[in-house]
Amino acid sequence: MGTLTAVWNRVFAVLGRMSMYRLVYLALAALAVVALLLSFFGLVGPGPLELVVTLLVLAAVCVGVDAAAQRVMHLPWRLESSLITAHILLFVLRPTLDLVGLAGIALAAAVASLSKYVLAWRGRHIFNPAAVGATVVTLLSLVWPGLGSSAWWVGTPALAAPVIVLGLAVLVRTEKLRVVAVFLVIAVGVAVFRTAAQYQAAGLEVEVLDMLWPILWSSPFLFLGAFMLSEPLTLPPRRWQQLTVAAVVGVLAGWPLPIGDITLGQERALLVGNLIAFAFAVRTAVRLTLVSRAEPTPTVEELTFRVHDRLAFLPGQYLELEVPHRHPDARGTRREFSIASAPEDLPLLKVAFKDGKSTKPLSSYKKALAQVAPGDDLAITGVWGDFLLPKRDAAPILMVAAGIGVTPFVSQLRHVRAAGLDRDIVLVYVASDASELAFRDEIEASGAHVVVFTRDRPAHLPEHWQWARGVRLDADGLLRVVPDIGSRHAYISGPAGLIAELAPALERARSITTDAFSGY
Repeated sequence: MGTLTAVWNRVFAVLGRMSMYRLVYLALAALAVVALLLSFFGLVGPGPLELVVTLLVLAAVCVGVDAAAQRVMHLPWRLESSLITAHILLFVLRPTLDLVGLAGIALAAAVASLSKYVLAWRGRHIFNPAAVGATVVTLLSLVWPGLGSSAWWVGTPALAAPVIVLGLAVLVRTEKLRVVAVFLVIAVGVAVFRTAAQYQAAGLEVEVLDMLWPILWSSPFLFLGAFMLSEPLTLPPRRWQQLTVAAVVGVLAGWPLPIGDITLGQERALLVGNLIAFAFAVRTAVRLTLVSRAEPTPTVEELTFRVHDRLAFLPGQYLELEVPHRHPDARGTRREFSIASAPEDLPLLKVAFKDGKSTKPLSSYKKALAQVAPGDDLAITGVWGDFLLPKRDAAPILMVAAGIGVTPFVSQLRHVRAAGLDRDIVLVYVASDASELAFRDEIEASGAHVVVFTRDRPAHLPEHWQWARGVRLDADGLLRVVPDIGSRHAYISGPAGLIAELAPALERARSITTDAFSGY
């Protein structure tokens, strides 16, 4: 388990250097290039000119409609979001050179883009935009067949390998690999069962493996899972909720619903899943006003916001904060922050981060965030995460925090104190030096036993704090300071690269839960 955690976090550290939206767009663009190359050899359905013309129409309409809507609603322009929608529709719809068919393509793109603003709840779209656009055009094709319909031509053996490779990069970055794996297993299983039942009804015999591989490689399941089901904005916040949605979508995708001569299998499945996700947690953009800035350490900045809308979160979860600015770099305009305050602190909410003053060059996001002054308004797009302590109060806990990775633990310790809970908690806090120990007062007030790893000795340590005297944090050192680690549930939070180095030391714990971040 420790080895797998280490490998996972090393990969996440590399992919985390790019925003999720930029990575998804580049993956889809690369897939489009691969499809174009294959089309010259007749290995995919559409021809080269059909692909190019269709993509140009989709991109032009998606960008134009999004730009107009965002201007009317005074929202920041998100070019990558428009291009992502266009590229997904390229693989879902049937590319064509027919003028009526291209009108249908343009209609699907317009409907998809408008759905982000019309089929929305308090600033958050409810349905996957591409699925909405494809569904509307497919339904209209029952009356006007020339408009075309969804074709899901991406489900072909020639594209299976590129979809898997590029999709894996997206799923690692969005941390939805397990969710999509559940979807794939169920969708393929249901499809195999359905096909076997059809063969049996026809009096034919077939081997299960003879059905399994064609269904896996020639179906759109891989693309649907990697690039559409994994969209964070249309998934609920908790992992068990996400797995439930994945299971429902898998069943519905594996058993398409025919309507006349067409089927709404994949679109219908995803839209139903989106509705279930919305029912699990009504997602909304939450308005914040910056109240104050503070510097708990020489390199850490703390922001305190006042929340104006309804917000609920659990200690240990994270939020996504949007800071609109001109000419964003590859990391984009949104970042994830662990919440440093407890639910009991609402309507005040706190986050903390490395200010990056000693790091050059700064990301465009960090530069923009530095310009936000008290009284300025921002918004968070949602709260997610399963970095949660065991519900059983008697479960012994080991927290390992690397640098600013202490923030989710601060939220949890503040909650434990505010709720009057009695929990057996040991916090191992790793920092470059004593001056970088943030939130000392909050941690001390919690009463948790704290072991500090720093190069120099911190001054005025409380009675229940212990300095590790420069002991290197490896498996042996951790066992010396936490001899009962085998009875504890271990939680580790910090940069993905550092988590990868420390994870093997926690293999003796009862369980390992990680919370990685990649900087911004």
